[in-house]
Amino acid sequence: MKHKPGVTVLLLLLFLTAHFIGLLVLNSYKNEVKQYPYELTPPKVETTMSAVQIIVSIIIVTIIALVLIKFQARRIWKVWFLFSLVVTMLLAFSAFISETIALLLALVLALWRIFKNNVVLHNFTEVFVYGGLASIFVPILNVIAVSILLLVLAVYDFWAVYKTKHMVKMAKFQTENKVFAGLVIPYGKRTAILGGGDIGFTLLFSGVIFYKYGLVAAVLSSIIIAFSLLFLLVYGKKNKFYPAMPVLAAGCFIALGVVYLLSFFGVL
Repeated sequence: MKHKPGVTVLLLLLFLTAHFIGLLVLNSYKNEVKQYPYELTPPKVETTMSAVQIIVSIIIVTIIALVLIKFQARRIWKVWFLFSLVVTMLLAFSAFISETIALLLALVLALWRIFKNNVVLHNFTEVFVYGGLASIFVPILNVIAVSILLLVLAVYDFWAVYKTKHMVKMAKFQTENKVFAGLVIPYGKRTAILGGGDIGFTLLFSGVIFYKYGLVAAVLSSIIIAFSLLFLLVYGKKNKFYPAMPVLAAGCFIALGVVYLLSFFGVL
């Protein structure tokens, strides 16, 4: 087992919490209970091309990140990270409260996290960040687009961890500078981490399922994906980096198969 049982359970619970909060955020915007704050809206993109554009964006962001790491541009990284935190939390909080209070809360929490971070604050803000991201990208995706995206990301993650190893460098750089995007659970002399992409991209999948098949199907999908994460954590070895997306993508496709079957038989 990669981590202690208690840490593994906590990591899974935080993963599911991020998913469920994300689905609640999506539900609020989808049903127009709340409007997007400050006229922020999903980009106008053809659904069939959305996966390609997201993949291109990931490549560009990765290149920029590697350049910043190469030159140890910590301040620029923190400014970039601060902006991302504020925008994503603003979108998430605005699904439940007024946009003015949401902006103030997002600013305070983001600044607090950048300058006086602690593990509770870190993980609390993280579980809201991905709902904000999902509210931007889920409306421009469909099942085919998100499936293509997951396949490409699974291959990319494997290559980035085992071949070029730049994903490992990025994770270490973020952790050392306390601007890690993902869940963090320190225990003893070790730290359990789960990258933000592993949470965010699987939430995009559950969000697309929610838009097409409803909330019950989306919740079921998130639970199945969590079991694929549990598989990785149980069979993973200590002190070793693993590309999570191949396993999580497999969990997404298993979930998709289950949803298709339940829908076919009229259960969903």
